[in-house]
Amino acid sequence: MPNYDYKCLQCNETFEIFQSIKEAPLTQCPNCNGQLKRLIGSGAGIIFTGSGFYQTDYKNKSNGNSKESKKTETKQEKISA
Repeated sequence: MPNYDYKCLQCNETFEIFQSIKEAPLTQCPNCNGQLKRLIGSGAGIIFTGSGFYQTDYKNKSNGNSKESKKTETKQEKISA
């Protein structure tokens, strides 16, 4: 569930609220009961955590030095021998 930023057009109060995407936008300020406007935020960027997205998924696959390619080569050598 995302956070939404709202600003009251009457008292200029700005606040953030955690609500479901399916919920209707708020219309009344909890401070003064004035009209609210939902602000457009920058959103959240993608965050990669762990040992490394590039290292574990792409780094060695293109140059043939990955562990998987070595395992496949040894299996093929055993089959053809």
